[in-house]
Amino acid sequence: MPATARRAAAPALAPGRPLYEEVRAHLTEGIAAGRWKAGEAIPSESWLAGHFGVAIGTLRKAVDSLVAQGALVRRQGKGTFVTSHDGRRLMFHFFHIVGEDGSRAYPEVRAVSFARVRADAAESHALAIPPDERVVRVRNVLSLAGRPVIVDDITLPAALFPGLTERIFTARDNTIYHLYQSRYGINVLRTDERLRATLATGVTASLLGVTAGAPLLEIRRVALTFRDRPVELRVSRVNTAAHVYHNTFGKGEAI
Repeated sequence: MPATARRAAAPALAPGRPLYEEVRAHLTEGIAAGRWKAGEAIPSESWLAGHFGVAIGTLRKAVDSLVAQGALVRRQGKGTFVTSHDGRRLMFHFFHIVGEDGSRAYPEVRAVSFARVRADAAESHALAIPPDERVVRVRNVLSLAGRPVIVDDITLPAALFPGLTERIFTARDNTIYHLYQSRYGINVLRTDERLRATLATGVTASLLGVTAGAPLLEIRRVALTFRDRPVELRVSRVNTAAHVYHNTFGKGEAI
């Protein structure tokens, strides 16, 4: 039994709300507070059921919900773990640009710019922050098989990422979402994406090595953590001359 589990007092469950939802909320709070860190196992279902004073079926329903959400992952014969954003998770869960033949390649990332500025209206709305609040803006170019394919413009609420510098951001040895999780305790659980056709202009055309006016795919993604709190706005402009967007919903590969 983890020491953190032994120290945690059993929370009071509120009346008038389905028990599994209450248990799920308390488990969520524990993960968000870092009681169980990325990659660590949570206590056994039997221990948790006793801790919360609920039936094993109720506890299992709460855990199942968090597994479906992506906050937890079951490993057969080992237990249930807090999801860790490693390279495999990026590749098979959040990164949807593949070759026309379906082939996948891990993107090579080149940093173009890093700045702390005031949020514009679109950023403020997407990130649910006050107008003109400080944000961090990052621009990266992602290459596949040595060819620039994606320009990523990333905006982060500065208040959620204190002390974040260009060196920290670019010198990471894992994915961006792993950096959010390991350094700031921010777990990206899902993303909200909107796609539309657009045209290459100015700097974007130059970075992708295409002519101005070339067709691109624009992906506007908001990354969400617990309670659907937005933590990142990312606008990706993709050269689809040799690549496509491919997202299989409900896929269940091991993580």
